[in-house]
Amino acid sequence: MSSTLAPSRRSVLSALGGAALGAGAVATAPPAQAHRRRRPHPLQEHLDHLVHGVGFPSALASVRDPDGRVHDLTATSGAPVPLDGRVRVGSNTKTYVAALVLQLVDEGLVVLDEPVETHLPGLLRGPAGDGRDITVRQVLQHTSGLPNYTSEFGTSDWSLLRERYYDPRELLDLVRDVPATGAPGQAWLYSNTGYVVAGLLVQRVARRPLAELVRTRITEPLGLRGTFFPQPGEQGFRGPHPVAFHRDSSAQPWRELTLLDPSWGWAAGAVVATPSDLNAFTLALLRGELFSAQQLEQARTTVPAPDLWDGSRYGLGLSSSPLPDGRLLWGHGGDIPGFETRGGATDDGAAVTVAVTALPTATAADEEGGLAAMGAVLDVVRAAFA
Repeated sequence: MSSTLAPSRRSVLSALGGAALGAGAVATAPPAQAHRRRRPHPLQEHLDHLVHGVGFPSALASVRDPDGRVHDLTATSGAPVPLDGRVRVGSNTKTYVAALVLQLVDEGLVVLDEPVETHLPGLLRGPAGDGRDITVRQVLQHTSGLPNYTSEFGTSDWSLLRERYYDPRELLDLVRDVPATGAPGQAWLYSNTGYVVAGLLVQRVARRPLAELVRTRITEPLGLRGTFFPQPGEQGFRGPHPVAFHRDSSAQPWRELTLLDPSWGWAAGAVVATPSDLNAFTLALLRGELFSAQQLEQARTTVPAPDLWDGSRYGLGLSSSPLPDGRLLWGHGGDIPGFETRGGATDDGAAVTVAVTALPTATAADEEGGLAAMGAVLDVVRAAFA
């Protein structure tokens, strides 16, 4: 769930992944059919192409100029889509969780280079990894060696997961007997499992539920009214939202997948937000509004992320990708059945979030087609900074 960011070209079929910016041409698109402005924003034709050219059911975007002006756009092949509607943002959730950890570091309650065992004794044991050897920094930076629990879900499982509630420790149990991908600190490899560990650590240290901590420490202070971390069993959106769709490939019929129990994503991918809220959150983080300058420097200290797209690097719940003009785009990205989000912000105050209402693989017949569809979404992000 990365310049916008997260898993790899190889793991594009996995949910809760993200990706960094990739290169590619943007095709000319048919005229928009929803919420057209008298003078359409230059990004509108690119958003239309995602729907009428690539085949996504609908798309939303929010663009924030460096001067603070906000432009909300939509495109659809069916029913109207609400401007700046709420969407599931998948692995963008990781940035919120990392921010909570860094706040606790500022408060002297957590040390980045201490083992997770300090706060979660006995949680990690066995082939997947040992909490006495894995540090807090490593789970936030995907260098823990913990295997990815979402790899244990098959693509045919999503309809079953729609109604099921998962306790976070059940998610860890999925990989308890799966071998680690490497020694802690040895290499970067995207793992949702690490963020389940981070979420449990935050709850243990702060002694409050994760959903409450996201609200009281992030969304309320920043005034992000369209963002929330779902409560146990909560399947909806708390406000205007588009219809979401899912299928394993373009050979299958579309299935509506708007309501979903996101507990299987939890600290790795459960957050719901509007595109404009996601922009505001990323910009607030880059401006140092959530934690100290010292912790922001830690978050922006990156390692090569070779399984992401060209040039991407990963920090602590935050990644960077180079833009053609030399600026760095900071953010994450997210995939969850029914939605994909991509975007990020630059240090000069510009930001964009693009969301589509199906996974890229749902528009294509094979993995290569899915990669092309993901690339088309990333092209729209690039076009916003052209």
